[in-house]
Amino acid sequence: MQGEILFLCVTVFTAGFAIAIGVIFPALGQGKACSKALEGIARQPEATGPISRTLFVGLALLESLAIYVLVVSLILLFANPLLKYVFK
Repeated sequence: MQGEILFLCVTVFTAGFAIAIGVIFPALGQGKACSKALEGIARQPEATGPISRTLFVGLALLESLAIYVLVVSLILLFANPLLKYVFK
């Protein structure tokens, strides 16, 4: 019984830690990308269209990283494939 409770606590902690770390870095990347895009537009206003398109594609890719982390964390919390080995 002690092992099962410990396993569940570790799983919840790991999922929370993964969400925290997995969301911080894409958020920092998005902030830096937006900052650099605005600098580029300020330097060359005629390049607004290509810079904006490239920025949105990059932001979509960065956001997908955070979504992948969320999906993996939800799998750990609600459909953990290792539970069948712990609870016999």
